[in-house]
Amino acid sequence: MLTDDTRSKIKNITAGVILEGQQDTCTTARNLLCRSYPTSTTVRENFESQSIIKKEQAQALEKFCINQGLWIEELPSDPSFLKRGGEARVFLHEDGHHVLKLNDAIYYATWLEFLNSILLHNLIFPNTEYELLGFSKEGEILLAILKQSYIVSDAMVELNDIKTFLEFNAFSNTKNHDYEHKQLGLILEDMHDENVLVNSETLFFIDTVFYTVKPTH
Repeated sequence: MLTDDTRSKIKNITAGVILEGQQDTCTTARNLLCRSYPTSTTVRENFESQSIIKKEQAQALEKFCINQGLWIEELPSDPSFLKRGGEARVFLHEDGHHVLKLNDAIYYATWLEFLNSILLHNLIFPNTEYELLGFSKEGEILLAILKQSYIVSDAMVELNDIKTFLEFNAFSNTKNHDYEHKQLGLILEDMHDENVLVNSETLFFIDTVFYTVKPTH
C-alpha cells in the first residue's frame, strides 16, 4: 500500500503545490513551470489549444537548462539503440546497467504534465525510478533525457499480476490496461506486458503514463 507520506506528496503534485526540500532536476524544472502554469485536471483534452502553452514551457525549460548547465548537446549514438516506443527512443547507457530514454512528451498536452508524470512514477514505482539528466533538441523538437535502471525480464509478466498489484495500491481497472486512483486523482494508462517486466518474481513498471484529474472523495 502507498504510505501516508507518499500519498501526501502525490496530493501536492496533483494540487500544483511547489515542492520544497527536493533538489533533483525534475522537481526543480517542475516547480519552475508550476510558478507560471496550473496543473491539468483533464486527460488528453484541448491538445490543440494547449500547444501554445507547451511551446512556452519548452522555451522556459530550454532557458533553464542552458543557465543550469543541463543542456545536453550530444545525444546517444545508434550502436547503443535498443528500441523505440510511442514517445521515447531507448538507448543502452555506457555503464551497461542503465538505459537512456529520449522522450518528446507527445502523450502530454504540456511539459508540466510530463514532469508531473515522472515525479508520480518515481513515488509509486521507486524500483524503476527515473533521473532527469537534462534536455536536448532534434530540430525544433524538445527532448527530455531520462536515465533508468536497465531491467532484463526473466519471465513473461501475467496481466493479472499487474492488476492485483495495482488494486492492492487502490487503483481500479477502468478498461483494458488503464487504471485510475479516484481518491488521489490519478489516471494510469497502458499497463500491459511491454511496459511492465518481471524479474525474480518482482514486477518492474518501466514505462508509465500518469495524468492528474480531480480526486473524488
